[in-house]
Amino acid sequence: MTWQDDYSERIMKSASLPSAELVRGEGAYVWDSEGKKYLDFLAGIAVNSLGHAHPALVEAVTRQIATLAHVSNYFATPPQLELAERLRRLSGAGERGRVYFGNSGAEGIEAAIKLARRTGRPRILSLQNSFHGRTMGALSLTGKASLREPFEPLLPGVSHIESTIEALESAMGPDVAALVVEPIKGEAGVIDLPAGYLAAAREITAAHGALLIIDEIQTGAGRTGRWFGFQHEDITPDAIVVAKGIGGGVPIGALITFGEASDLLIAGQHGSTFGGNPLVTAASNAVLREIESAGLVENAVVRGGQISSVVDGLPLVDEVRGRGLLIGVGLSAPVAPLVVAEAARLGLIINAPNDSSIRLAPPLIIGDTEVSEFIEKFTSALQSSASKGIQ
Repeated sequence: MTWQDDYSERIMKSASLPSAELVRGEGAYVWDSEGKKYLDFLAGIAVNSLGHAHPALVEAVTRQIATLAHVSNYFATPPQLELAERLRRLSGAGERGRVYFGNSGAEGIEAAIKLARRTGRPRILSLQNSFHGRTMGALSLTGKASLREPFEPLLPGVSHIESTIEALESAMGPDVAALVVEPIKGEAGVIDLPAGYLAAAREITAAHGALLIIDEIQTGAGRTGRWFGFQHEDITPDAIVVAKGIGGGVPIGALITFGEASDLLIAGQHGSTFGGNPLVTAASNAVLREIESAGLVENAVVRGGQISSVVDGLPLVDEVRGRGLLIGVGLSAPVAPLVVAEAARLGLIINAPNDSSIRLAPPLIIGDTEVSEFIEKFTSALQSSASKGIQ
C-alpha cells in the first residue's frame, strides 16, 4: 500500500488527499518521502515563522520537555508568565492588557466571542468573505456561506456585512457587542481592506460602545512587516486574537485584551486544559525572541517588497496584494490550482485559496537565495500554465 492508500483508509474525509508525504525540513526547505526537495513558500499556512528545525525552537522545546511539559491551568509556570508579558509588550496592550492562552486560532476566536457576550449585547458583526475558523462559534463569524451552511443553525446574532465603512456605519447600533475583523483576509486570497477601514472601524465602534476585535491569526508575529497587522494603522483595538506564527509550528493561540476589555472575563468563565502549558509557551517565547533579535519583522518588509515587485510583472498576474510576507497574487484566469501543481512539480510549495488567487506566506527567515529561487520557479510555473492555452 502507498501512503495515499493509508491516508484514504485512516484519515477522516474532511480534507482532500494531500499532494505529498513530507518527512523532514530544514530552514525554508522540506523533503517528501520520495526524497524530493521543495522550497516552502507556504510555511504551514503562515505558521513556521522560523522555517523548519530552527535551532532556537529545537533547543527551547528540548530543554522544556525535559523539565516540565504540562501542569494544567491550576498552576502558573515561568514560560507562561514570560510569554504573556512578551505579548503585552509587542502588541502594545501594556500593563492593562491581559492574555488568555488556548491551543489554536479558532480557540482564540471562541474566547473573543465570549468576551463580546460579556458586554451584554446580542449582536456581533463580521465581514463577508472572512475566515475565522471552523469550530462552531468561529464558523458562525466566518463570512463564507458555503462553509457555514452544512452546519447550520450556528451561533445566533451574527451579521456578515460588506467590507465598507458605509456598511459598518449602517449595521452599527446599541445592540452590537463587537466587530471582528481580519486586517487582511488571508483565506479569501489575501485581500486587503479598503484604505482607512481599520481606523474608521475604531472610531465607529468606540462611538457606539462596541468592541473592536482584530483577528491577527494569519497577520501576526511580524508577517506583514509589523508585529501585528493593526499596527500599520496606529490604532488601539479592544482585543486581538493570535496563533499560527507565534508558535513556529507548536500549536498555540491567544486572546490579548486591551484596557477595559481586560476586565470582562472573570474566574470560571473560560478555560483550556492545555492552554498556556510550559512546553508551548517556552516554544513561543523562543520563536518571538528570535524574530525580534534577528530583525525578521524588518526582513518581512524587505523580502516582501522584493517578491512583490518582481511578481507584479509576470505572466497571468493581474494584481499583487497584501503586506510584507503575506502576499496574494491575483491571476487573470481561474487557473490557480494548475499553477500550484506546476510549482510543486518544480519543487515549490505555494497555495491557491481560490481559483484565481495564489497565496505566498514563506518563513520570515528567507534571504536573497530563497527569493531568487522562488522567482525562478514561480515564473516557470506561470509560464508553463500559460503555455497550456491559458491567457
